[in-house]
Amino acid sequence: MSSTELRHTALDAVHRSLGATMTDFAGWDMPLRYGSERDEHVAVRTKAGLFDLSHMGEITVTGPEAADFLNLALVGNIASVGVGRARYTMIVRADGGILDDLIVYRLAETEYMVVANASNAQVVLDALAERSGGLDVEVRDDRDAYALLAIQGPASPGILKSLTDADLDGLKYYAGLPGTVAGVPALIARTGYTGEDGFELFVKPEHAVELWQALTEAGEGAGLVPCGLSCRDTLRLEAGMPLYGHELNTSLTPFDAGLGRVVKFEKEGDFVGRAALVEAAERAAQNPPRVLVGLIAEGRRVPRAGYPVVAGGKVIGEVTSGAPSPTLGKPIAMAYVDAAHAAPGTEGVGVDIRGTHEPYEVVALPFYKRQK
Repeated sequence: MSSTELRHTALDAVHRSLGATMTDFAGWDMPLRYGSERDEHVAVRTKAGLFDLSHMGEITVTGPEAADFLNLALVGNIASVGVGRARYTMIVRADGGILDDLIVYRLAETEYMVVANASNAQVVLDALAERSGGLDVEVRDDRDAYALLAIQGPASPGILKSLTDADLDGLKYYAGLPGTVAGVPALIARTGYTGEDGFELFVKPEHAVELWQALTEAGEGAGLVPCGLSCRDTLRLEAGMPLYGHELNTSLTPFDAGLGRVVKFEKEGDFVGRAALVEAAERAAQNPPRVLVGLIAEGRRVPRAGYPVVAGGKVIGEVTSGAPSPTLGKPIAMAYVDAAHAAPGTEGVGVDIRGTHEPYEVVALPFYKRQK
């Protein structure tokens, strides 16, 4: 396969039949939007949206030493995750720099599924394979074994219930259970990247179209719409969720990113990056470098990643993600800013948008939190 040839998900023909605008995302040809990205965003906040996330990277880890291995390879305490539960964690380099943020599902006593971001799947796979040396464990690339559909939004439990007899009411946030949805065998996970309640459905690629159509039909009366990557980005931004390559990268440790809570120093044994992260934790406690904050525009101009954040004529930070917020009705951004300017309500902070210093309000993240 040539390096310029994009990969296609099992739902590619469906997206095209729906008139999706397609885009290259991490080497995959993915739907950016089907119609109005604002309408898709609002549907997820108020009703339900259906996403194709088949570009995500699934890596299966099995074997008698799987739990010990993942504790060594990742920063979290994976051995303490119960069967049927999932955990948000990270994989770092020896110097503590973030290689990727991950969700790890414990499928059975000695079987785990690690889900990596599409852009980092190969990096994560290579790092896990390298770290598995000498342990009784198998690291398997299962990217082609799964299609991944997500149904997100307040109407999603009702829609999914009409297609499965799995115990959705008993399924906690960050848990997964095997079941059938519209007759299709699936791992049903209650996870997501939108700030809403919702489910991610891991199925065989050959079942993806059938499942998409069943969900679409079941959701017709509930306002379900197909959703692309564009609204997924504005949804996660409102929810204050980091995106690799924007809020997370190899030059930052989890402590720099304000996510030190995912690092579990108390777990047994050493893990890759431990020594560097101990130092990073001490630095962050004594003298935090820059802090990730939310910014809400007073005007209408939209900040973009890389724009300087300014105060008193000086650059005090940088925007990592920015977009118009359909929920707030104003442009918003996440940015790393100097600790002295990070407190909510800090006066005099702006974003340099093509030479003009536009005023912004500093707020705590997230911008949006759903009512439970």
